[in-house]
Amino acid sequence: MVATLARPGDDIFTAVDIVSAIHTDHDSITRASTDFGHIVEAIPNGVFHPTSPADIAALIWLSISQSKPFTVAPRGQGHSSSGQALASGGIVIDMRSMGRHDHGYRVNMSPNELWVDVGAEQLWIDYTPHLDRLPPHNALGGLGQFGVMTRARIALEHAPKRVLWVRIAYSDVESFTSDQELLISKRSSGSGFDYIEGQVQLNRTLTEGRRSSSFFSASELDQLAKLALRTGSSTIYYTEGAMYYNDDNASSVNQKLQRLLDELSFAPGFTFVRDVSYVEFLDRVGREEQKLRSAGVWDVPHPWLNLFVPRSRILDFDAGVFKGILKDTKPVGLILLYPMNKDRWDDRMTTATPDDDVFYAIGLLRSAVAAGDLERLERENAAVLDFCDQESVGCKQYLPHHASQDGWRRHFGEKWDRIAALKRKYDPLAILSPGKGIFPAAAMTGGDKADSDSL
Repeated sequence: MVATLARPGDDIFTAVDIVSAIHTDHDSITRASTDFGHIVEAIPNGVFHPTSPADIAALIWLSISQSKPFTVAPRGQGHSSSGQALASGGIVIDMRSMGRHDHGYRVNMSPNELWVDVGAEQLWIDYTPHLDRLPPHNALGGLGQFGVMTRARIALEHAPKRVLWVRIAYSDVESFTSDQELLISKRSSGSGFDYIEGQVQLNRTLTEGRRSSSFFSASELDQLAKLALRTGSSTIYYTEGAMYYNDDNASSVNQKLQRLLDELSFAPGFTFVRDVSYVEFLDRVGREEQKLRSAGVWDVPHPWLNLFVPRSRILDFDAGVFKGILKDTKPVGLILLYPMNKDRWDDRMTTATPDDDVFYAIGLLRSAVAAGDLERLERENAAVLDFCDQESVGCKQYLPHHASQDGWRRHFGEKWDRIAALKRKYDPLAILSPGKGIFPAAAMTGGDKADSDSL
């Protein structure tokens, strides 16, 4: 088809201009048919390589001009795990091509370094080593349903030079959760950690797992394994904290850390501290990725399950899941566990959270590296969700996948009407990011073409 199209105020372009930038070769289609999760597969008709935001607008305009619009899914690094960046029978937009045509560096800093403009294809680590100020990471989280982000203007804050990177271990979940809640209450006062997370190590992971990690040495892992054996605990918990500092407070940061540790109830002698550069701390996950890639266990299925659990039920969850369903497992990957304050979440976000003022983020970030692993891990995930339903835990999934629109309605709860209204306004034909199945095209009412102000 060759057609001339134009939006009010835009340059005229032809469908040939757009179609010529759509790749349909086997390698392009294969790469765009799956994502980081390697669980969902959806084969697109082509992969679009834009050189500018105008190209993306033209592709969308071409879609809605058809009697049967095709779906469109933007894909950055493909880090989603349940189909958000996929478009079965549609067109996947390779956002990385925007950077290639701008010599690979679409980053513009304001003269006063209060903000930075970055292309949507950028990774933080690509430019953070070159900046004295860095962004607090945050987004509204639209799941790709309302538009295509091509650039973002992000506020910056001063970046420290160095970090005391700390992990402290517990064998008792009540002490662990009590300390973590104390630590997140201290962030605003400046007397606590600047960054807080937590992890769960199952007994078999410690006693039979690999002998070193990106943080712990082999001897330190042996210490943790002995702690589990000595206390008879099926799980070891540890808080991960970071205390930032610069030259002007380098002489006092260790005393500040010690004052904080004196308030906590971790296992005596189980404090582990690393003094690293801030950039090294930021890139800790990237270094772990490179290790896994080298070992050939990166491009494997990742049946991750992320949950928000109310503080009032976290001990029940621990007993039923970590000391129950997962007690004798030996997962490859991480199990995250740490509290969050609800008031730090913007109500405009699409993310659904529990009602408690404090809730726990739990990430079962496990990989399927051997035959049968995927099916087993998915059964365990289903068992965890069944436990939460049967015990009325009141948890919410983060980055979820639901098989029906009814499932999405239940997930979003009171936010559903607002989300549906935004979809009708900005994507009434439901062509954007169809892989999640939140708004199947058939479910959208009306059928009228979108007006030019909506797209």
